[in-house]
Amino acid sequence: MATLASIADFGGLESLRERIDELWERRAELDDRDPAVQASVLSVIELLDRGRLRVAAVGRDAIEHEATDRARAVEETSGALSGVYAPGELERLREDWPE
Repeated sequence: MATLASIADFGGLESLRERIDELWERRAELDDRDPAVQASVLSVIELLDRGRLRVAAVGRDAIEHEATDRARAVEETSGALSGVYAPGELERLREDWPE
């Protein structure tokens, strides 16, 4: 069984991306029992699962996806600080904020 690697083990994020792109281009000729192929693929899956890597879309879809993620985050956290600030504190902060 192949051992899992970190981003640094691939020489950085760009090298990791190049390795996966290269494997994708050669996918028809690859042997899935090859320990180097297993290590690369399993490592990327593990990095994705741990949140160390993200898959991003390109263009308008990526922007819409990020906007949706941000909207979801705002919705999930809205009201989390209710009651933390004294009444009138927001108005005081607005007065102090430079224009």
